[in-house]
Amino acid sequence: MSPAADLQRSDRIHNSKPAINVLNCVPFKSLIICDVHSVLIPAIHLTMSPSPHPPPAPSARLLSLDALRGFDMCWILGLATLTEQILKSAFPTSPIVSTIALQFDHADWAGFRFFDLIFPLFLFLAGVSLAIATPRRMARDGRSATIRHLLARAAILVTLGIIYSGGVKNGWDQIRWLGVLQRIGIASAAAGLLSLELRARGLTIAAATLLIGYFLLLRFVPVPGVGTGNYAEGMNLTNHLDSIWLPGRKYDGDHDPEGLLSTLPAIATALLGLLAGKWLTGSASPLRKAAGLIAAGLLMLVLGWAWHPYFPVIKKLWTSSFVLVAAGWSALLLALFYSIVDVLGWRRGLSPFLWVGANPIALYLFSGFGFFRLITERLVTTPPPPYDWLPAAMTFALMLATAQWLHRRQIFLKV
Repeated sequence: MSPAADLQRSDRIHNSKPAINVLNCVPFKSLIICDVHSVLIPAIHLTMSPSPHPPPAPSARLLSLDALRGFDMCWILGLATLTEQILKSAFPTSPIVSTIALQFDHADWAGFRFFDLIFPLFLFLAGVSLAIATPRRMARDGRSATIRHLLARAAILVTLGIIYSGGVKNGWDQIRWLGVLQRIGIASAAAGLLSLELRARGLTIAAATLLIGYFLLLRFVPVPGVGTGNYAEGMNLTNHLDSIWLPGRKYDGDHDPEGLLSTLPAIATALLGLLAGKWLTGSASPLRKAAGLIAAGLLMLVLGWAWHPYFPVIKKLWTSSFVLVAAGWSALLLALFYSIVDVLGWRRGLSPFLWVGANPIALYLFSGFGFFRLITERLVTTPPPPYDWLPAAMTFALMLATAQWLHRRQIFLKV
């Protein structure tokens, strides 16, 4: 299920509209929810005929999940660049600002910065969404249809990821077969399939097995000409297998940060999110749910950093210690947003995050294909300092305007 699949109705929207079908868009009360499993470009043809198969009554959903997903996506979609440029323009010689600005870029290799959290947080939240959507789909459509849905969604995300990374523009031998969207599709599908077979304890064991197994592989399987237990770039088992078995273009020369072997711990990231989602949709009190997320987050942070001296925190290898550190911060952020949005009912100032969180994949694709940047280039010239941040501000504003336009018209494009 997609990161936006659990979005059913925002309590901030009150305008009722007639139900319509947009190709395979399903009308639900006043919402238009577009599924791209059978078509990749929705909203080409409209008809006023009602849906012959209206969906069942919705279960309770987490508005905090939308808000946190939107918060996460905003940093990818321009907020990091804008914040960094404003800070550097306002305080060009400040060492504090220089230190803060480092957080808006990835660690060179080992270590952890704020920007290293963005991708695993999204995958963690995809797991949370699975915990909400998969049981509902099982109850509505049955096991076989749920499996087909998970596999079809993975195939579509892999295809979109290939197109996003350039497709066949430079020839078939230059296709980037694995990337961000591909990892989301494969890891979330694997986690979803496991959730059909295993309960919470089994899912916990599966995640632990993936993390420990990945560590043992990198620690004890020798790399030709290097030996065992080397985690340096280009000298580890993960990079070595990419250089031999991963075809096409790799992001880092002969290896890829979203490569073959590192997909295994990425599945663990989705599983940890799925377990968090099961906890949040359980029968515990809201206070206990928030406390449980905080406790789990702190425990994973401690375990991750305790593992770091023996298996370093490296995003480009998606090491097991990195999974735990990223999942720890993800759980703490989810606890914070859940407490504020769903427990306390606080909505003020969160609307932009809700807009973006409702259509994350669509906005990511729009941004990656240069939609917002191309419009900015035609509307704003590059001004001299200290106003050189204006193009970044325009690009981010266009993204928010698009997100608001989709949200106000209750159009939610899901994969």
